[in-house]
Amino acid sequence: MSLERLKAASKKTIGTKQTVKAIAKGQARVVFVAQDAEEHVLRGVLEAAREKGLEIHEVESMVVLGKACGIEVGAAAAAILEG
Repeated sequence: MSLERLKAASKKTIGTKQTVKAIAKGQARVVFVAQDAEEHVLRGVLEAAREKGLEIHEVESMVVLGKACGIEVGAAAAAILEG
């Protein structure tokens, strides 16, 4: 799955806190994480996503993930939501 699906998604979360919340609520379908994000920053997202059996896709950098989400700053994590 490419970032094109994330770019086109009408419902998504951006950032680790919002992504963890969406995973906990059962709303996340696919999770994206930046390879250059600090491990401790991503730990909660990765643990929650693995626990729920979600697809996890690694993106080369926070800048690339942020741009795919349509924001001007980097993002450590994002998710496509159901719906």
